[in-house]
Amino acid sequence: MRPHLLGWSHTAFGKQPDATLESLVVEAGRAALADAEVAPDQVDLVVVGHFNSGMHPLGFPSSLPMLIDDGLFGVPALRTENACASGSAAVHTGLAHLLAGRARTVLVVGAEKMTGVPAATVGAALLGADYDLAGAASSTGFAGLFAEVALEYERRHGPVGDTLAAIAAKSHRLGAANPFAHLRKDLSEEFCATASAANPMVAAPLRRTDCSPVSDGAAALVLGLEPTSSRHAAVRVAGWGSANDHLPRERRDPLAFAATELAWHRAMKDAGVSTSELDLVELHDCFTIAELQMYEVLGLAPRGEGWRALADGVVLPGGALPVNPSGGLKSKGHPVGATGVSQHVSVAMQLTGTFPGVQVEGARLGAVHNMGGLAVANHVTVLAAD
Repeated sequence: MRPHLLGWSHTAFGKQPDATLESLVVEAGRAALADAEVAPDQVDLVVVGHFNSGMHPLGFPSSLPMLIDDGLFGVPALRTENACASGSAAVHTGLAHLLAGRARTVLVVGAEKMTGVPAATVGAALLGADYDLAGAASSTGFAGLFAEVALEYERRHGPVGDTLAAIAAKSHRLGAANPFAHLRKDLSEEFCATASAANPMVAAPLRRTDCSPVSDGAAALVLGLEPTSSRHAAVRVAGWGSANDHLPRERRDPLAFAATELAWHRAMKDAGVSTSELDLVELHDCFTIAELQMYEVLGLAPRGEGWRALADGVVLPGGALPVNPSGGLKSKGHPVGATGVSQHVSVAMQLTGTFPGVQVEGARLGAVHNMGGLAVANHVTVLAAD
């Protein structure tokens, strides 16, 4: 029997000065249980996806969901941390418990409170996910690491700036329609392609519009074996897979995304489907160069020719495989621990026709791709409408 997503919820992403980590967890978790029509005392396990790494003083958040309701008292709870893939690691941990028979109902909450602390603190925390730069001073942080990927891409395949601008403009256009998104402003390709005071170069060739924002937010879902909600259909977990690469950069080809490709193929094989059968994918576009790379990893265009997926309309709404109709991390926002859960929620909404932004009409099969570090930790899930 395949597990299902029974219900879900999503807070707004963005700068939320009045929110706390606790309030975000409670808001999202309580709403997901209500959406699933599952009582707190029916939950067998709670999994919290939370990266933190020094952005928040509380390093032990696993019991925060107990504040949702006294009915959760005594329920086992744990935290997963897998860098920017912490949220999907939480989902996959819940799935493993269901399939092992150790639980029948699991509450998964992904959350992060990133604003309200100095930018240097956030940058240092995020760099903690890089083997070579952890603990080191850096003026560009992870943007600098992905800028190196973009430079290597240009060295092998030619200029990439206009393609990245087209990806950014697509993300902003879709994010503008998503009420959960942090950046809800439609920006033109020309604006995204031009370095300016309003769109400065962060780490050449990456401009601000090529980078996902620092965000607060949470998302939650309930996993189980039998549908429970009268509000919408459950969404079946058709397959899933994960893979990790080496941490030291010297052990990885920066353009291969080898473990990402392995995780993708494992999930497709587990689901018994091919990429061509998918109706949409929410993939990890922390930087526009990551989305371009993923077009090629997924086989939507030959290596070095990812621009074709855009030029041919493959990844646009109405195309063969719409990518990030939510606006992606780039525009929706990237509260690290919440991201993977948010991606699952976004696809579940698409498959039930309840997404509040740009809806992919008739979507029946979708995938989530979430990675931690520079394609080091990789999680992929295939979701299907029942």
